[in-house]
Amino acid sequence: MQPNITISSLDAERIEALIHATRPETATSRGLLAELTRADILEPEEMPHDVVTMNSTVRFEITGTDEVRTLTLAYPKDMAQQPDSISILTPIGAALLGLSVGDTIDWPRPDGQLVKVRLLDILYQPERAGEYFR
Repeated sequence: MQPNITISSLDAERIEALIHATRPETATSRGLLAELTRADILEPEEMPHDVVTMNSTVRFEITGTDEVRTLTLAYPKDMAQQPDSISILTPIGAALLGLSVGDTIDWPRPDGQLVKVRLLDILYQPERAGEYFR
């Protein structure tokens, strides 16, 4: 079962524009559009502080291992400026968007197997920092 997700209206608009500008359409972009459709959409100023938004830096664990990672969810154009970033157009990036701290998801590994990932913390969220249009 997929957890409920919340996305800011600004992120939703930017992601839709990015997907429509990206050709050819991919399975990830179709899945991302489906995520936008099922998401609760809020204004940036109304975003809960424990939700992953674009440009958020998050810490998560792969359950059953000692592996804890930190990544920043980024637009493709911003990847070079943000170390340890993950593109929203990757399956992993699309899966992180809209999650809340404590949520667990199935995450596809490169070999096709699924691992469970739990969101531990949001170290930085633009909306929490008052940066609504970053």
